[in-house]
Amino acid sequence: MINYLNFLVAMVLTVVLSSCATLTNDPNQEIQFIGMNCSDQAVNCTMSNKRGTWTVDLPGSAMIRRSDDALRVECAGEEGKRYTMRAESRIGAKIVASALFLDLGIVDSITDKHREYPAQIMVDCGG
Repeated sequence: MINYLNFLVAMVLTVVLSSCATLTNDPNQEIQFIGMNCSDQAVNCTMSNKRGTWTVDLPGSAMIRRSDDALRVECAGEEGKRYTMRAESRIGAKIVASALFLDLGIVDSITDKHREYPAQIMVDCGG
């Protein structure tokens, strides 16, 4: 009976601790930035949210800090052409388990580790 109880406690702790985004998600997320219709022009993009600012040349990838606000993407091509877009973050699935089992999702909400941006962002240079 004691072995069964120990096993049950271990299983519950495993589920609870693995379901919290704060414990399992990195604060940063890698995002690929791909240029569409950019031909041979060099395009440099600056991304920003309330957690920071990052730059990347297209095509490329950057480690972006997760946040609950939109990721603003501002790109500059040759001849001064500018391209602007936004990528909204969404709530990841791990926040639900955290809210149910651990801390009502409070820590995840403060750190934004439960948020996710799209894995790829397409920047249209307009042909």
